[in-house]
Amino acid sequence: MLDINNIKDLLPHRFPFLLIDQVIEIETGKRAVGIKNITVNDYYCQQQYFNGDCLIPGSLQIEIMAQLAAFVTMELAQDKNNVPLFAALDKARFRRAIQPGDQLRIEVELLKYKAKTGKFKGKVLIDDELVSEAQFICMAVPQT
Repeated sequence: MLDINNIKDLLPHRFPFLLIDQVIEIETGKRAVGIKNITVNDYYCQQQYFNGDCLIPGSLQIEIMAQLAAFVTMELAQDKNNVPLFAALDKARFRRAIQPGDQLRIEVELLKYKAKTGKFKGKVLIDDELVSEAQFICMAVPQT
């Protein structure tokens, strides 16, 4: 299990764009499971939508999946100075709103890895209910 301090050691993302709170399972080269707790203090909850509700944009849900996917590929990358970045998106579906107080369980599975590029299937759940899902590609690039 990785806590926020371990995550910060491995990912270059920082507030407000570090979106993973814990990594609770990692199978290198296969899959990972992470947790994100949504609070009213999160920066994206400062903007209220519709009936005054805070809603987490779909783009951030995809970014959460992509950040977790980095942990699946880090050990596969031969150059440890590379960092995996989001590169492409396919088959994204958003099924319900996410609000403060929700705990997200994020699951990603590596479908294919070749030449520093990984294709993933990811999903976000709240209490075993599917919230969003997507297939996406992460590519390892030199860290600047």
